[in-house]
Amino acid sequence: MELKRVVVTGLGAITPLGNDVAQTWANALAGVSGAGPLTHFDASKFKTQFACEVKGFNAADHFDRKAIRTLDLYSQYALVAATQAVEDAQIAEGLDKTRVGVVFCAGIGGLHTFEEEAGYYAKNEENGPKYNPFFIPKMIADIAAGHISMKYGFHGPNYGIVSACASSTNGIIDAFNLVRLGMAEVMVTGGAEAALFPAGVGGFNSMHALSTRNDDPMHASRPFSGSRDGFVMGEGSAALILEEYEHAKARGAKIYAEVIGGGMSADAYHITATHPEGLGARLVMENALKDAGIKPEDVDYINAHGTSTPVGDVSEIKAIKEVFGEHAYKLNVSSTKSMTGHLLGATGALEALFCVKSVQEDVVPPTINHVDGDNDENIDYNMNFTFNEAQHRTVDVALSNTFGFGGHNACIIVKKYKE
Repeated sequence: MELKRVVVTGLGAITPLGNDVAQTWANALAGVSGAGPLTHFDASKFKTQFACEVKGFNAADHFDRKAIRTLDLYSQYALVAATQAVEDAQIAEGLDKTRVGVVFCAGIGGLHTFEEEAGYYAKNEENGPKYNPFFIPKMIADIAAGHISMKYGFHGPNYGIVSACASSTNGIIDAFNLVRLGMAEVMVTGGAEAALFPAGVGGFNSMHALSTRNDDPMHASRPFSGSRDGFVMGEGSAALILEEYEHAKARGAKIYAEVIGGGMSADAYHITATHPEGLGARLVMENALKDAGIKPEDVDYINAHGTSTPVGDVSEIKAIKEVFGEHAYKLNVSSTKSMTGHLLGATGALEALFCVKSVQEDVVPPTINHVDGDNDENIDYNMNFTFNEAQHRTVDVALSNTFGFGGHNACIIVKKYKE
């Protein structure tokens, strides 16, 4: 069967860099750090006391009181981003809603809701168990997709995917496949996460995964630098509208970019650590290139997973050099996590959005916080890591990597739209 072309016709975002796509993208290009002291809870006794939080968000600006009681913060972020994307693509009305679906993902889901309910039970244990009836439907990691479909009456495929930090990239790949196989004409896809609460920060602290640079949060996320000491947690959501090309063209939709391939693989190595030689990372990029039907030298920009961890950054660069050979020195690599922090299950959606904007505008966002001489002997600095300043260049094809605990790897490739 002939596969259909799939294009991006809508974008939405609420992130540590801004509460919409325009502000988020402008700050990414300007090299703004989204990091600062934690405000969601008192973190004064935690090893890490900072993160990349969404700023200036007031749930009452978006939802009524009843909705707020039934929505975990991660679902609130998801609905805000998805609403922006739906409005941007103008798909809320006039379409066959049985052919519009939602795949929206989280790596953790309603962690804050879980914390609240666990704490409530501990305080009231002597009186027997008593839980909020919204506890389960607020917490589960698939519920954001359900809320989006219910808001708009989208009756197409509807679910969430959980693959840790690869979740929303896996979701985009699924949405892409549903459209190109003809199972839907339009898909709302993306991811959301809101885990900046004691269990989230404390849990990652106990694994020694987070930076503890409490005296300098804005410069703590420093992918590919020698002094990196762990990732910085982030939160928020990003959403993309994927649409069958002829369907989009027929209704006169604006088109940002074309999705041309996706790859998946497993490290099959360790529950949290990446394969030290980048085996899974190499396989996932090779699989994505094969699916897209392009050569390594066709790629102009890689949005790296680049979390700012000592092992992970090195293994990903090894994989890039193996896959791309000499071309690894000609393409641009950057880690936007240096600005946004790591949005866990939502990070793939946000970085896919950055790739879409990159091919649309021919510019590569930077990896900030690198200082000359702060090098790692295991990283080849002859590669173009786009340190500290955005670079304008032709970007016809961009690739985004996301890797998750459990060895889950996912990669998506987008291309400049040409009729």
